[in-house]
Amino acid sequence: MNYLIGIDVGTSATKTVLFDETANVIASASLAYPLYQPQNGWAEQRPEDWRDAVFTTVREVMERSGVNPGAVRGIGLSGQMHGLVMLDESKEVIRPSIIWCDQRTGAEVEDMLRRMPRKRWIEITANPPLTGWTAAKILWVKKNEPENYKRCRHILLPKDYIRYVLTGEFATEVSDASGMQLLDVPARGWSKEVLEVLDIDPGLLGQVYESCQVTGTLTEEAARRTGLSKETKVVGGAGDNAAAAVGTGVVRDGRAFTTIGTSGVVFAHSSRVAIDPEGRVHTCCCAVPNAWHVMGVTQGAGLSLKWFKDQLCQDYSARAEKEGRDVYDWINEDVAAVPAGSDRLIYLPYLMGERTPHLDPDCRGVFFGLSAIHQRKHLLRAVMEGVAYSLCDCKEILQEMGIEVEGMMACGGGGKSPVWRQMLADLYRCPVKTVSQEEGPALGAAILAGVGCGLYPDVETACDRLIGEKCATMPKEGQAEVYEKYHRLYQNLYQSLKRNFKELARL
Repeated sequence: MNYLIGIDVGTSATKTVLFDETANVIASASLAYPLYQPQNGWAEQRPEDWRDAVFTTVREVMERSGVNPGAVRGIGLSGQMHGLVMLDESKEVIRPSIIWCDQRTGAEVEDMLRRMPRKRWIEITANPPLTGWTAAKILWVKKNEPENYKRCRHILLPKDYIRYVLTGEFATEVSDASGMQLLDVPARGWSKEVLEVLDIDPGLLGQVYESCQVTGTLTEEAARRTGLSKETKVVGGAGDNAAAAVGTGVVRDGRAFTTIGTSGVVFAHSSRVAIDPEGRVHTCCCAVPNAWHVMGVTQGAGLSLKWFKDQLCQDYSARAEKEGRDVYDWINEDVAAVPAGSDRLIYLPYLMGERTPHLDPDCRGVFFGLSAIHQRKHLLRAVMEGVAYSLCDCKEILQEMGIEVEGMMACGGGGKSPVWRQMLADLYRCPVKTVSQEEGPALGAAILAGVGCGLYPDVETACDRLIGEKCATMPKEGQAEVYEKYHRLYQNLYQSLKRNFKELARL
């Protein structure tokens, strides 16, 4: 039997899963690490924490499984996108990684727009300049930490730093590189024009591969620390959402998924380059060769619920620990007792600014309509509904672009919630399905490794063989109409508050 490993370098933890070649989970392990916020709107992590988590979790799954290291044919990497990792001449990390949800680069985005028209940015990179993406972060370091930039010899994304740790190779692949704002997305390679405009040395960037191509094998040190063979291949892998698409079978036109993790995403596969001229959604190369995906992003999706839980639901956590249940089970039970619309309470999920459809780093979270009748369970439901409204915004834009969605899958931690899936089904007015396999990005990364190692002929065939549907949540009669009214009011609230958000940011 052949085996594959999928490693997902997430924002809250790294998860490593060992699969057999029929996608059965043999063993899994995860390890959490902190997120640092030195200032309001900033977000950083230590790449060394990711490295240590990878070595620890890979060794753990190998020891627990008892699988012969030589039978592990390949490793696929997935991870949080847009983070900036900088290495010096000695290949040591220069500074903490500025990660995807960091919003410090507003001035750099304006600088990018002065250097090249917005329309041209969209033509080349398929997206307007964005605060959370890597290019603006590079410019921020260049301006604010010139000594660090001067020391920089290599620029990597989070999962590609792990690739270097495992293989010694400086490389990336098309799906993750699409989120750097340095890639010519239609041409699937670094943009000479963009690099010249930003005065970034192309020598700082690694080679670009397709997601299922082999990029190297393990170094002696990596093999020793993981318990694997030096012959184990490491493929390109994919950004977390592109990997999740493979892990849920969204690899053909008409297929889409919604994921609710720290952020939330509505992701649709496309065999053509589809670009929103207004830049409200992101077009990237996907993990399937010669195909792309379009996705809308909600910055504070699962983050909103986790924030509320951590700050205001300590008793839930204590009760769950005492009774050996998941804290979110209790939350779901209380939320299910509140009617759709949360008794006229609306939440705007802008804890970390917002991407789709506003591209506004300054907007912030809001509860609108608070009344003395509202209890904590109403606020919890409003948080979940606010995230669902934002995700519905994403889907509506895809429809405007002519991208038809025939089937919607749900994944991520929030996708396990039947209450949240019901909200999405009601707002989307279509069934929301889950897959039998629950490993999402890790499974997608492992499938890509299997293609690269020759276990499967291509990504589509592998998904047809390995991915199966589990259940479907259907829209409830009457609730879709209720949510439509609340959704329109939700959309109006941002427009009403837009100027106030800017004023608040200046205080």
